[in-house]
Parts: sequence; structure tokens; C-alpha cells
Amino acid sequence: MTNLLDLLAGSPTLLALGEPTHGESAFLQIRNEAFMSLTEHGYRSIALESDRAAGLIADEFVRGGAAVTLDRALAEGFSHGFGAAPANRDLLLRMREWNAGRPVAERLTFHGFDAPLEIEGAPSPRRYLTQLCDFLDLDRSAEIDDLIGDEAQWSDTAAIWEPGRSIGRSTNAQRLRVIADDLLSELYLQAPRRPEGWQAAFVHATSAVAVLRYHAAAAAPLAQEERFARLAGVRDALMAENLLAIRATEAHRGPTLVFAHNTHLQRHQSTMTMAGTAVSWAGAGAIIAALLTDRYALIVGSLGASPALGIGAPGTSTYEGGLQQKTNHPGYVHTSEIGPAEQRAHDYRYFPLDQATIEHADAVLHIPTGVDAAMLADRILALPEVDQVVASEENGSPEGAWGDRFFYVGPDRRQPFATIVEHDVLGFDEASQLDRPGVFRLNLDLGRVEFERLFGFPPKAFEDHRHTFDFARLDALVPHPGYALHGFGSIVMPGPQMLPEIDRLLAIAHGRAADRHERAVRRATHPRPGA
Repeated sequence: MTNLLDLLAGSPTLLALGEPTHGESAFLQIRNEAFMSLTEHGYRSIALESDRAAGLIADEFVRGGAAVTLDRALAEGFSHGFGAAPANRDLLLRMREWNAGRPVAERLTFHGFDAPLEIEGAPSPRRYLTQLCDFLDLDRSAEIDDLIGDEAQWSDTAAIWEPGRSIGRSTNAQRLRVIADDLLSELYLQAPRRPEGWQAAFVHATSAVAVLRYHAAAAAPLAQEERFARLAGVRDALMAENLLAIRATEAHRGPTLVFAHNTHLQRHQSTMTMAGTAVSWAGAGAIIAALLTDRYALIVGSLGASPALGIGAPGTSTYEGGLQQKTNHPGYVHTSEIGPAEQRAHDYRYFPLDQATIEHADAVLHIPTGVDAAMLADRILALPEVDQVVASEENGSPEGAWGDRFFYVGPDRRQPFATIVEHDVLGFDEASQLDRPGVFRLNLDLGRVEFERLFGFPPKAFEDHRHTFDFARLDALVPHPGYALHGFGSIVMPGPQMLPEIDRLLAIAHGRAADRHERAVRRATHPRPGA
């Protein structure tokens, strides 16, 4: 894949990498590889479309803190359910591994840059104000609790559709905004005496201000189209404010990679449809680009097909279809190389490329296809004389294996040359954490020679090296946790960038199976004398 920095005219301090949809793991997997590559060029931080206050917990794990486990970092360190994405687990672990033993100046930092809210609603500021008061050693909990009252009136999603139900412009909400502003002033006043933990307290202070601003916008007595545009704009303005604060913190350490949906990062007006209403607003990227100018660079994401999301291949006349014809593998394309085309049909799953998006971006990351278990199975079945057996109740397979796929050459079913499995085997094969939603593993019979070439030791020596592998990491070719002694390797959720290597390894595994089948046929048709 082309080095993305080679596509940029200058040296941005904030490099934005977008995705056109949420839920296609390939973008996150390539993001991880891009970020770890950028660390070799001085990048020391990453900012994701996730709650900034929650991100403090994920960052504590990344820094190596013993108080935050990986499970807690994923459960509490991300918003919008993003902690469930297997690639985000990998990101945290890889950042923590990088940081181990390095000087503070070289360590990587994790940031969220979203406000603690959704378009459809926001919580009360209670938690953030309480944490801020704790840091400042101020007891204003009774006053804050009295003003907030019932949490349900803050989290009422109907208030987004009916401004009269919003608490955002009530007397109590206005008094809370004054308290939040006063506490922020007090935080600055105490900075000379309390530098330790000040940045985290500042995040809590600005999070309190953010939710109060959003509630006020939700209460604005505007027509629906104008209100929706205002809410989307306020959220992105809060994102932009957070990104500028992150850059102020990271400026002396190196550039920052930011990853989010294209609509939050693009330089021109963002648009979407809410409740049948077309909405247009300036996204965080448009705000940041106006303020940072050439210090902001943008690479937008483009997708061909996604089996996981049910998105089929694009028409050849579309922008995505044209990019499909350039390459079968993920790659970066300078926008100057993309000519006029048609816009792909838009639905809620995917925001397609259009001329404005291309004109205002520096480059495009195009992913021809995502990878799921069925897509890999079709790739294997395209090899000569391959049969597939899918474990089921009907063929007597144990229930825990139902749906797993086994691939053979010839009628001998004793040894598959490849398998695709989606389940842990309790007490035997749990290291890959296959019971996570959407996770699967490709297993391949590499043979002793290729196994040793890849891993540097023969299959029989696997147990001496088991501890050096993370068997749950995505996109990593590792010895099979259960069958390495037999020369098997495995890859958990391989991304599309791995398909060329997968094809090479499949050819080896298939060749071994075909040789076994041919030997068996020769033995059956030409038995040895006396046999």
C-alpha cells in the first residue's frame, strides 16, 4: 500500500482519516496499521470519534496503568459502543506495547474527541461537575443535585423532536451553566498549585459545558429542519473545540492522527437526512480546516463492498466503481487522479463519494471489499477440487461448532487443509476469543517447512514460544493455538490488505492437500505387491 504521507503536499499537524460508514472493520484495521506506521514519523497521538472524557480511561490503560484493565478500557473508555470493535482492542494493546519502556516524550496518547452525547440526546452534567468538584476540593454536590433533579428529564430523547420538552433553557439549566463556567475559572486559578491531574479535570469541565450547550440547542424554538441542522452543527463545533484542545496539548510532542466518519472530517458542508428532512451543517473538519489551513490534511474513506454490512459492489460508472477498477486491494489514491463519475446511491449504511468530497480532500483511502467468513469461504472454494463441510446438527457435529467450515481436497475427511471457525472450544481453544460478536479465524495447514520459515522455529517447538503470541489480535499470522504442533497457522479476522498473503498461504495448504489426495488415489489404483 502507498505510504499515505507521500500523498500530502506538506507536513500536517492534524491528519484526518475518514470512514464512509461505521461497522466495517476493515477501516479500523487499516487505521491501526496506518497509525503504528506514522509513529515512525513522529506521530505520538490518535484521536477517535468517541467521548473525550471516556477516553481518559482508555488512555490510562495505554499508558500502562495497573488500575485500568483491558476489559474496563474497552467497556468504559469508548462511547457509542465502539469498545466492542475488535480492532479497537488491538489499537489499545499495540499502543500500550509501544509505550512500555519508552521515555515519556515518545509515548503514545489516546484521545476521544467527541462530546459525551448522541445526536438524539445527551445526559445531565452531574457526573462531570461532580468529578470537577472532587478535583477542586469543593463540595457543591447538594446544590448541583437540586438543580439537576430527575435524570430522566435530561435523557428524554423526545426532547430532540419536541423542543418544548427539553430542559436545556430552564432556569435550573441556566444556573448549572453558570456553575460550570465558574468552576472552569476556578480550575484555571488553581492550575499553578495543582498541575497533576489538571488536564483530566479540564476535560471533565469542558464535558459539563458541552452537554449544557447541547441541551440549550435542543430547547431552541426553531423549525425542525433548522433545529436538526443546529444540533448537528453544535455537536461538530464541540468536536472541533476538543480537537483544538488536543492539538494544544500534543503540539510539542508531534502530529496527531484523527479518525472518524467522513462527515465529521470533510472540509466542505456535511449533509444527511434526519426524519425525512435534509440537513446541512459545517462539520468539525470544516471548522478545523478554516482555522489550521494547511496544517490540516484530509484522507476520506471509500468502500466498494461490505459483506458484513450487506453492501454490494458499486456500479462501474460511480466513483467507487472507478476506484474498484484501479486495484483489487486497499490503497490510497491522490484526488487529482480521480476523474468525474456518478454518485452512488445513498442509504443510511453508507455515505458515498461525490465530487465535492473529492475536491476538498487530499487523498482517498479506497477499500474494495471488507472480509467476512463467507467471503473467505468462497475464495477457498474457488480452488480446484475443494469441498466444504459446514458443522451442523445434521452431520453430528457438536453444538459449539455449528457453522464452522472445513475444507478438503478429495473424499478423505480426516484432515482439512483450511478451516474457518467462529467459536471457542472451552478448555481447549479459547485464546483467540472467537465468541466476540463478528469474530472468526482462518486456519491453514502450512506444513513444517513453511511454518518454520514464517515463525523461526519448527512446529514441535511451539510450546516454548506460545507466550510470545497474542492469539486474539487481528491481521496477525500466528501459530494455531491448538494445532501448531501439526504445522497449522491462523489469522483472526484478516483484513483485505492481507488477501494477497492469504492467497499465497492457501496455495501452499491446498497444494499439500492435493498431494495427499493424489498419493491416496495412486495407492488405491496401484497397490504395492503383496499389499
